[in-house]
Amino acid sequence: MIPKKLKEILEKQQYRVIGKHSAVKVCYWTKQSLKANRVCYKELWHHPVESHRCMQMTPYIGCNFHCVHCWRLHSNDRPGLTWQEFPPPVKKWDEPGFIIDECIEQRKILLSGFGGHEKVDKKKFEEALKPTMMTASLTGEPLFYPYMSEMVEEAKKRGMVMFIVTNGSLPEVLEKMDNLPFRLYVSIYGPDKRTFIKVARPMIKDAWEKVNETLKLLPSLDTKKVFRILAIKGLNMRNPKGYASLIKKSEPDFVEVKSYEWVGESQKRLPKEAMPFMEDVRDFAKKIADETGYEIKDEFEPSGVVLLES
Repeated sequence: MIPKKLKEILEKQQYRVIGKHSAVKVCYWTKQSLKANRVCYKELWHHPVESHRCMQMTPYIGCNFHCVHCWRLHSNDRPGLTWQEFPPPVKKWDEPGFIIDECIEQRKILLSGFGGHEKVDKKKFEEALKPTMMTASLTGEPLFYPYMSEMVEEAKKRGMVMFIVTNGSLPEVLEKMDNLPFRLYVSIYGPDKRTFIKVARPMIKDAWEKVNETLKLLPSLDTKKVFRILAIKGLNMRNPKGYASLIKKSEPDFVEVKSYEWVGESQKRLPKEAMPFMEDVRDFAKKIADETGYEIKDEFEPSGVVLLES
């Protein structure tokens, strides 16, 4: 499924490919927590998350969107590097227990160098090797993996809560899930169809309609939901009334307005000026709050994110 050249590039970027279609990588905030006691906003806002015990992974590397802001490598981004992302070309999917166990083992190897680091607390390092949170957010669209409900259960058996971050294009999958994650994030890339298409560059014709189906479904899902606006200056930081309409439809527990970060492959698609300042994010979050009745509860400047709560 994963071309050799792509695998080589991913491994140079400190990913570890798992089985036929999955991957794991140590999160920046896991490293920061170990070396400098700095933690991710998820630890601050979503108890009992601990940054040093978070495992960032994906059960499927491919996606049906080619978002302009995405840091990852898309098929055709580089000359001679083409592969089928969508529809998934996988004939036999790896079992969820296998994926999780391999992710844990490969993450241990990636973390091994921290054990001898003079600034890393030994007890904290040992804890880090036993993750208590698994987040399917590394790359790709995780809901293409057909055993996601079972994966949530397998994570629970191993003492982990699970976050799933989806682009919202697969409402039929969410609707059938028996086991829902601890947190379900839906990333929203525009307040209207025109903006959404420009930012998400979907490979399916009815992507906007599918996202709206997902948003209508959210109130019926018995878990905590997060509506995340990925804010890109000059592209989608407009029409707060449009975002408010989507938020009112989906009734999320939380709204996050998060700055686009000018990193990775996105640097070839967007100018540096597309990354908003924290002041821009605050101002836009205030407009969203005014339109929805949600209250601004907190912010985390290192990640350029503002939290709103119903």
